[in-house]
Amino acid sequence: MAARDRHGKDAPWGEFAVVGKPLRKVDGLAKATGAAIYADDIALPGMLHAKTLRSPHAHARIVSIDASDALALPGVHAVITGKDLPVKYGVIPWTPDENALAVDKVRFIGDPVAAVAAVDEDTANAALKRIRVEYELLHAYLDPRESLTRHDPAIHEGRKEGNVSKNVLLEFGAIDQALATSDVIVEDEYTFHGTTHAAIEPHCAVAQYSADGVLTVWSATQITHYVHRALARVLELAPHRIRVVQPCLGGAFGGKSDPFSLEFCVATLAMRTGRPVKMLYTREEVFYCHRGRHPMQMRYRTGASKDGMLRGVDAKILIDGGSYSSFGLVTTYYAGQLLTGPYAFPTYRFDSTRVFTNKPPCGPKRGHGSVQPRFAFEVQLDQLAEKLALDPIEIRRRNFVGEHTTTVNGQRITSNGFLACLDQVERASDWSTRHGKLPFGRGLGVAGSMYISGTNYPVYPNKMPQAGIQLKVDRSGLVLAFTGGNDIGQGSNSVVQYIVAEELGLALDQVRVVAADTDLCPVDLGAYSSRVTFMVGNATIDACRKLRAQLVEALAAHWQVDAKRVRLIHGEALDLEDATHHLPIVEAFHLAEERFDTLGATGSYNTPELGGPYRGGTIGASPAYSFTAHVAEVTVDIETGRVRCEKVWIAHDCGRALNPMLVAGQMEGSAYMGVAEALMEEHTVNRYGLHRGPSLLDYRIPTSVDTPELAALIVESLDPEGPYGAKEAGEGPLHPSIPAISNAIFDAVGIRLKHLPFTPGKVLAALAERRARAGEPTVAGGAR
Repeated sequence: MAARDRHGKDAPWGEFAVVGKPLRKVDGLAKATGAAIYADDIALPGMLHAKTLRSPHAHARIVSIDASDALALPGVHAVITGKDLPVKYGVIPWTPDENALAVDKVRFIGDPVAAVAAVDEDTANAALKRIRVEYELLHAYLDPRESLTRHDPAIHEGRKEGNVSKNVLLEFGAIDQALATSDVIVEDEYTFHGTTHAAIEPHCAVAQYSADGVLTVWSATQITHYVHRALARVLELAPHRIRVVQPCLGGAFGGKSDPFSLEFCVATLAMRTGRPVKMLYTREEVFYCHRGRHPMQMRYRTGASKDGMLRGVDAKILIDGGSYSSFGLVTTYYAGQLLTGPYAFPTYRFDSTRVFTNKPPCGPKRGHGSVQPRFAFEVQLDQLAEKLALDPIEIRRRNFVGEHTTTVNGQRITSNGFLACLDQVERASDWSTRHGKLPFGRGLGVAGSMYISGTNYPVYPNKMPQAGIQLKVDRSGLVLAFTGGNDIGQGSNSVVQYIVAEELGLALDQVRVVAADTDLCPVDLGAYSSRVTFMVGNATIDACRKLRAQLVEALAAHWQVDAKRVRLIHGEALDLEDATHHLPIVEAFHLAEERFDTLGATGSYNTPELGGPYRGGTIGASPAYSFTAHVAEVTVDIETGRVRCEKVWIAHDCGRALNPMLVAGQMEGSAYMGVAEALMEEHTVNRYGLHRGPSLLDYRIPTSVDTPELAALIVESLDPEGPYGAKEAGEGPLHPSIPAISNAIFDAVGIRLKHLPFTPGKVLAALAERRARAGEPTVAGGAR
């Protein structure tokens, strides 16, 4: 494989030695053997254990809190309440509306009210029962449509918008005229339910306050830098007195990309008691923390010409945000901004409104903000194809947006392998001979999508790099790479190792990665929006190229040859034209250190200026977009209503697969989560606001028995912006699974499911409605 540099040009060393190979993760052995240290594995001398008292009411004022009985219990060292942490925070700096512990009122069942530190968890739990809280109940908003029209009592007082969290109305082109002149229009409503992340590791944090006034917090987070900033704000501590470390993480999927109550509580309790404090959430508490997929009620109207070319898309979206803002400002934009590919929209309008309700707060889940609209639009695109008597794949091909172009809302697209993705799934699924021709009860469905490889706009405005790398070279031949990037299981630390080894010609065991420690590592903004491999990868190349230039210069001078003749590979330094010139890399390091002083390098990455010239035009703009196409095959039991997904073919344009094994794993994991959301998962509350089943016994996710066969088909388009041409692969491949399943159900039994999840009850109801419309008998059967 010929190597390319980060800008798509031929790299000076010719062939890849490491990149593109199916290598194991840098932390794989430690995790497999149990040696990896997670947050809950941390045990410090004299450590206390903390627990949280949570609200039993969906919406209420706090009249009084009496913790005297709890403090009197032997083994209890401290109790804190909202008055101890009055400063509000939020991951988005324009919407800080959360307190670590409720101040004055609670806004959902599970809202944290007080925290206790004690000698063990049992004592802390016993102390919670002794805390007396008097509440004044308030009206609870559980329907987002009510929040849209009623604002008294307000969930958050002092907002001129009442219970509306954010509204975005953007229009591109003469949409009304385009729809009025369309040959065919499809208009319909779609519902996406709430789902949560269900990461295997619950939230956990440990804090220690040293004698010299330094606060260290170990947290199961995917945003160490933002947690560091939030702790400084809320605790009113100078940032240089705070250290945040992310240990190994047992999954996140967006569920750990906010600062959480436990981080502030353990920090405060550690400072107050002078002892280390740990807080580990139960699974029930993880469900209350939530930050999962926003429920959305969506109406789409799409117009097209007779030949299937889109004329305009008009969307109106109501978003249930739950009780706090979290990433909601961004969600409201993403719900519209990220739909304008892989298909060309000549005109487009979206009116997106997020409201507060008295439910667990929603936030970013894998594919943040765009999975729900993608479901609605891809189903509507199939409805349009049906109306025009077009093949569903063909209508998608005809409307391909292209590459090296700009979307209707001003997003710059570089490489685009979507047509290749369609070709791959069409061929692999034998679409042309099987779609519409399988026995009744079995069907195929297709869908496509586009997703960002990081955002061009940091969460808080600044012009500093979004990713940084620091390399330290040891005389032993070891290179230490320090990255602030958060590896949440996707393998981003491994990518750093691969790139350093590739660029400097090292064996993998000559590269170690130190990550996500705010004392040791350069700033990185965290693992969200599929940014880490793209941005940290580019920063790593930048640092390596600077160091490599010194090594090559030193070697060229030593051998008295042109620098172009020097190559670093497989732990050796070679002269390409003289076989007698070769040295172990460690000796090359020594030569360079003699010539240049102590060896090391830094690198960084920042995005170019991107986005449309309008308010919100930078939100959703990305240096590169990935593209995906899925074909799903389902069977539908018309007697029970059960839908089974048999197989998903996943074609994903990842730019370049830096490690095809890891890319395939991300593709398969994404599709798995999409299938789960389509057929099983549902995060919901009852009429009192109480979670219907906050446990993994009640919240259904697929086991190995339920998981379909997954076929990962990697497409490489070599993006000019990505590291060696790479783009994201961790979130984009989720999007098409859900609409592809809906479209496959239509192919199987002729019912169009538009309201998630696709439960047996919904299937049976839709089948009964179809039979009634057709005048068929109550029990259907036979071939189509």
